Amino acid sequence: MSPSSPKLRIAAIRFLNPAPLMWDFEHPPLDEQLAQRYHLDYMLPSECADRLATGQADIGLVPIASLATTPCLRVLPGCTIASKGRVRSLLLVRRARQQLSQIRTVAADTASRTTIAHARILFHEWQNPAAEFLPMRADLDHMLDRADAAILIGDPALMALEERANRDERHEEELVYHDLAEEWGTLTGLPFVSAIWGIACPSNAAPSFSDESVAADLIASRDHGLQNIPALVKEWSARLPLSAQTIQTYLTENIHYILDDDCIEAMRCFFRKAAEYGVLPAYSLPRVD
Repeated sequence: MSPSSPKLRIAAIRFLNPAPLMWDFEHPPLDEQLAQRYHLDYMLPSECADRLATGQADIGLVPIASLATTPCLRVLPGCTIASKGRVRSLLLVRRARQQLSQIRTVAADTASRTTIAHARILFHEWQNPAAEFLPMRADLDHMLDRADAAILIGDPALMALEERANRDERHEEELVYHDLAEEWGTLTGLPFVSAIWGIACPSNAAPSFSDESVAADLIASRDHGLQNIPALVKEWSARLPLSAQTIQTYLTENIHYILDDDCIEAMRCFFRKAAEYGVLPAYSLPRVD
């Protein structure tokens, strides 16, 4: 690559769940080499697709819902943020006295458009399509003061589970914590796919950058990250009020990082149901390989 060649701009996320995907970009020995080809900006998941849509980024870790709303966004094969069971970082919290079919308002952390889209589909399946989603900051007490239920996403959801016993002592109400990935799996028998690496087209990248070369860098970074889970646990234990065991379990058991055939089928199912219920515009996922 020549000194004048533009770098690929990556819209990335500084949450716990993408940490293995970012290993090579943030750690030696490859971080300096990759910095010659890529420029990283960190933001919320919901912002990543907007950066690609407006030409402010070339690659983004984007919620899959954005594929249906962002023209000319391609999926880079290999990597994902998904779950094949309980994920623990995508929660719907409701009061036990109120059934799912009775919920009228849902305070929603809007950090991930895909999670909100999945939740809207689930409410249709729960025979409650009229539930109103209210954008709100991720604070469980604040949310439940203003709505019947709350959706927490990412690190705030993990921390809410850690604090569950303490909250139960502070409040005289019983809450039910629904794991949205588990609920989706019960409904469909498929994984819950949150995000993929997307690439804008056309991009302003130099011709020397191909989808294949970029995907190879991202897959290598993921593989090295999964080989360095103990180091990631140590890093993130210092950043979040979560136990090392919670982080270890989350990265090794709750999150699935390989965009395999099951995940691709789960994405197709998501887009079918989202279109059927009017949650997203109709979208047909192209072949991913």
